[in-house]
Amino acid sequence: MKFTIRFAEKNDVSAILNLIKKLAAFEKEPDAVIVTEQDLLEHGFGQHPLYTCFVAENNEEIVAIALVYLRFSTWKGKTVHLEDLIVNEEFRGQGLGTMLLDEVIKYGYSLGVKRICWEVLDWNEPAIKFYESKGATLLKDWYLVQMNETQIQNYIQNL
Repeated sequence: MKFTIRFAEKNDVSAILNLIKKLAAFEKEPDAVIVTEQDLLEHGFGQHPLYTCFVAENNEEIVAIALVYLRFSTWKGKTVHLEDLIVNEEFRGQGLGTMLLDEVIKYGYSLGVKRICWEVLDWNEPAIKFYESKGATLLKDWYLVQMNETQIQNYIQNL
């Protein structure tokens, strides 16, 4: 198979959202996705884009994505955060993950970032092995901390 990697375009948001929902199902949270196509359009292709997305195509069908955004580290400076690298299940094991990760790393390098970071679930052994094989470091002494919308609202109400 021949795959093409390119920057996402506005007309790709439906396929991007479809892959995001597939990832949520894989991660055992099929109802957790609340982002919409409109959100993806507005926040990725609007006046002030919040993310950049790479898509992988096979016969003009989007079969994988890597969605990234810029962050700032107080220790390192400009950083790229890889939010999700998603490969459609039937296309796994064919080098697409590597191709997309290569693009993300080249993108970060072109921006002069000091770090590229992402998270991986502790039970996702294939992904962990993949990232380690690429030379990435897994920081096992850090916790991922989040507040969901309800927690944010509760926090604000208690100020």
